[in-house]
Amino acid sequence: MILSKYLKILELFILGFVFPITIVMFRFSEFILLFLWLVSIYAIVLIFFKYRNTLTLKSLFHINFKINKGHIKLILCRWFFITIILYIFTYYMFPSKLFLIQKNDISLLYKIFIFYPFISAVPQEFIFCTFFFIRYKSLFRNEKNLVLTSAIIFCFAHIFSINWVAPFLSLFGGLMFANTYKKTKSLILVSLEHALYGNSLFALGLGWFFWGGSVS
Repeated sequence: MILSKYLKILELFILGFVFPITIVMFRFSEFILLFLWLVSIYAIVLIFFKYRNTLTLKSLFHINFKINKGHIKLILCRWFFITIILYIFTYYMFPSKLFLIQKNDISLLYKIFIFYPFISAVPQEFIFCTFFFIRYKSLFRNEKNLVLTSAIIFCFAHIFSINWVAPFLSLFGGLMFANTYKKTKSLILVSLEHALYGNSLFALGLGWFFWGGSVS
C-alpha cells in the first residue's frame, strides 16, 4: 500500500509537471494534441486494467440527464455571463485579438466549433477530471484538495503556450471543471462545459493564446 501510494505520487509528478516542462524545453508545443492523446491512451489503458472490476462505461460517463438537469442550467447560465466577462477582458486587454479568426478565416471558426469538443475538450477532461479523480483520490484527505490539485495541474499543463494568459485562464477553468466533475461525476457534462468555454475563447480571439499563434 505504501509503495503504491508513492508510485502514484511519482506518476502524478511526472504527468503533471515533468511532462509539460519537457514539452516546453524541447519545443514540442506544436505537437500538443499528439501528446494530449498519448496521455489519454495511457489513462484509458491504466483505468481499464486497474479498475475494470469496479467501473462500468455508464459510471464513467454518468449518463443521467434527468438528475443533471439543474447542473446543465447552471453550466449554461455561468457560461453566458463568463463569456461576457471574457469579451470585456479581450476588448480592453487585447483589442487586436478580438474576433481574430472571424477577420481572417470564418470557416476555420466553424471547424473549431465542430472538432474542438471531441479532439481536445473530451480528452482533457478525461485526463484532468475522470482519470485524476479515480486514480489519485486516495492521495487526498478531502475532495477540496483534490479539486485544487486538479486545477493547478490543469493550469500548469498550459505552459506549453508560452504566455501568461493561457495558464491564468486555465487555473479558473480548471477549478470550475473540477468542481463540476466533483458534483456530477459526469465526463459528458464537464466536457460540454469545457467545450463551451473553449469555443468562446476561440470566437473571441483569446484562443490565439492557447494555440499556434502564441507558441510561434
